[in-house]
Amino acid sequence: MADVILPKTVSVFKEGYGPARFKADALAGLTVAIVALPLSMAIAIASGVTPDRGLYTAIVGGFIVSLLGGSRHQIGGPAGAFIVLVSVTVARHGIDGLMLATAMAGVILIACGFLRLGDYIKFIPYPVTVGFTAGIAVIIFASQIGELLGLTFPGGEPGPLAEKLGAIATALPGFSAAAAGVAGLTVAIILLLRRYRPSWPGLLIAVIAASTVAAVLQLPAATIGSKFGGIPSGLPLPSLPDITPELALAVLPDAIAFALLGAIESLLSAVVADGMTGRRHRSNTELVAQGTANIASALFGGICVTGTIARTATNVRAGATSPVSGMLHAVFLLAFMLIAAPLAAYIPLAALAGVLAVVSWNMIEKSAIAALVRSSRGEALILAVTFLLVIFRDLTEGIVVGFSLAALQFIHHMSKSIRVTAEGPEKPLDATDADTVTYRLDGAFFFGAVAAAGAVLDRIGDDHRNLILDCTGIQFVDASGGNLLASVIRKAIRQGVQVYLITDRPELQTMLHHHKVPEGGVTFVRSMAEARTAIAGQAASTRS
Repeated sequence: MADVILPKTVSVFKEGYGPARFKADALAGLTVAIVALPLSMAIAIASGVTPDRGLYTAIVGGFIVSLLGGSRHQIGGPAGAFIVLVSVTVARHGIDGLMLATAMAGVILIACGFLRLGDYIKFIPYPVTVGFTAGIAVIIFASQIGELLGLTFPGGEPGPLAEKLGAIATALPGFSAAAAGVAGLTVAIILLLRRYRPSWPGLLIAVIAASTVAAVLQLPAATIGSKFGGIPSGLPLPSLPDITPELALAVLPDAIAFALLGAIESLLSAVVADGMTGRRHRSNTELVAQGTANIASALFGGICVTGTIARTATNVRAGATSPVSGMLHAVFLLAFMLIAAPLAAYIPLAALAGVLAVVSWNMIEKSAIAALVRSSRGEALILAVTFLLVIFRDLTEGIVVGFSLAALQFIHHMSKSIRVTAEGPEKPLDATDADTVTYRLDGAFFFGAVAAAGAVLDRIGDDHRNLILDCTGIQFVDASGGNLLASVIRKAIRQGVQVYLITDRPELQTMLHHHKVPEGGVTFVRSMAEARTAIAGQAASTRS
């Protein structure tokens, strides 16, 4: 159980941690904090809550994810993937419902970690992750069109994409050139800095520049101050939301969705970090840390916490050596909040919308989509179905259906991998072995393959005395495969055929025993030579 809960922080300090590593982690943490500052507020606003809640999430949740997590480089905080789920939860159940759902999701994640489910959650098929990430990106961008163009929605902005697009078309006459100009300036600065000065903190520079231009020119664009009254200059005291059995039951589906998406997103982010560094994360430790971080975030008024791929990648590229960089990133964010909170009131909402527009574009893995479309029709179908369900139906439904389609495709391919080759009287083992037939089984002998294998094995006739089943090529056998083997053996025994089963796997013998194979009707041997010797001995005994 120790490997489930042992944080990477403990491993790092056991290795030895000195001033040089602290300096590298401090610089990386500062770099990530500069990126996370505008992004956390933008995600919170897009999620339907105040910008300070995004900062609480990054500070409290981000610190705990790094302190207790199973990855050396994971950065936790609010993520764009949660925007849709959080906004829907707030609309349905209010802030108290969101806090309760977040805390309940934390409990679910901790349970998943201790049950070692992280070993399985990280195996989400690649087309599904690409499809739902692209779907989330489209939804995020659609949610920001109103702010990008300075539109107002008298009846409120609809949540579903089709309705949202209709409402945007209706509101277009209220287009604000000032808001569009601020958003365009933000996007342009980010893209230019990314091309010509990629090491500079483009998101923060763009937001500061756009805010300065809007303030100096006194542009009529909505700001954090005009809409939210600014942000507090510190963390609130921890408090519990109003908890009632009725509310807990009502938000349970949202909590499950938070936990599922949080687990997938955080483990995917950890895998990305592993690929960049050559390290290996502890998936179950990561789930326990994510769960604890979500509970703490809810207590401090934050929203859902998860591992964030972009900020984690930034952390790695900035030279981080340990989880200390993630903890320092949270400390730097708190310092920014304490010192510069009054300045946040001047940030235009259109500037933050521009940040999210760039983020949503970057979330779409264009090269991965092109590769999947070119490589396989089946993978392309899974990608397309997941993408369309995410944007037009529901995020969780898209993941579940996409995973199910991928599982069916895998079963279909594996069912074709089973091979049953026969050697009978027309191809005797030797010139005197016309009474023996041999079947060699290769591949995964599971429920998806039993139909194909059974069609061959059921053709066993009664014109031979010995049946050899060579099972040394079986890579895997489940209950369905074991049941088919047992039925073939029982049929042969009823016809007076002596069965010789070649295997070196004790579990296969145990499985056949559980399926009531008669003890004396089958002889277990370890090689073809043993089978031939046993048949020869049986023949000699019969003649004598």
